[in-house]
Amino acid sequence: MPEAADAGLATLQEGRDEAAGLTSAAVDGPYSGPASAPTARSRRRHRGWYRLISPVAVVALWQLLSSAGLIPADKLPPPTTVWHTAVSLVTSNSPAYGTLQHAMLVSLERMAVGFTVGGSIAVLLALVAGLSRLGENAVDPLLQIVRMLPLFGLIPVFIVWFGIGELPKIILIALGAAIPLYLNTFAGIRGVDAKLAEVGRVQRLTRAETIRHIVLPGALPQALTGLRQSLGVAWLALVVAEQVNANAGLGFMISQATQFLRNDVILVALAVYAVLGLITDALVRLLERRALAWRRGILG
Repeated sequence: MPEAADAGLATLQEGRDEAAGLTSAAVDGPYSGPASAPTARSRRRHRGWYRLISPVAVVALWQLLSSAGLIPADKLPPPTTVWHTAVSLVTSNSPAYGTLQHAMLVSLERMAVGFTVGGSIAVLLALVAGLSRLGENAVDPLLQIVRMLPLFGLIPVFIVWFGIGELPKIILIALGAAIPLYLNTFAGIRGVDAKLAEVGRVQRLTRAETIRHIVLPGALPQALTGLRQSLGVAWLALVVAEQVNANAGLGFMISQATQFLRNDVILVALAVYAVLGLITDALVRLLERRALAWRRGILG
């Protein structure tokens, strides 16, 4: 019996030693955490720079082909000419075009107003349709009809209804932004797992609390996808809207350049459109990474 007791004590002591070793490893383990976090951030920064490789390569190839005379300068000016034109539009006030920064500010103002109006209406209608069968039957058929209409074919109708001022331009941008955001937000709300709603009922959440804590977080990934799509359509709508009886903005600059056969000015305005669109898309991507930090994709 004493031998058995001694063996039991020895076994217990070994177990304690192993537990102490595991505890010490667990305590020592987090030291690798701070080193891995900067590494992950540096990888993300490097991936951001990698995205510039293909655009820079295309611009370099464009310049080489233009310098070799394979691309006519009157059809497609080289990047150096476009850059010099951009600098000239920034530093001087052209009687035909104005300044580039003023045109950009006018376009940004139209975009901000139209997108805010369209996005707000889209999210509100998606909530009404997504949270209620009655709301779906009242809202969704009308939105589906509007979705099937050719957006730019509505321009003559808007001019007849609202004149040639700012209102038809704002409405066109708002309509372009609203449809993708509504469709994705509505699908995101309807795609929330029913088990989560059951958990909310078990926890005795009110309807407002269920929407806030379960429905909206569950619909957020698809709503952010819709936000990116709606921004792209809204910028496209802005390009078209500003070429219809506008007296300022990037679209007006394009219209003026078309009359004077200034392809370099047209390319400058299109490049500004593209840069502004990429900036807004990057902001949404940043918001998506922050808001959905809990979600891991197939690439990590």
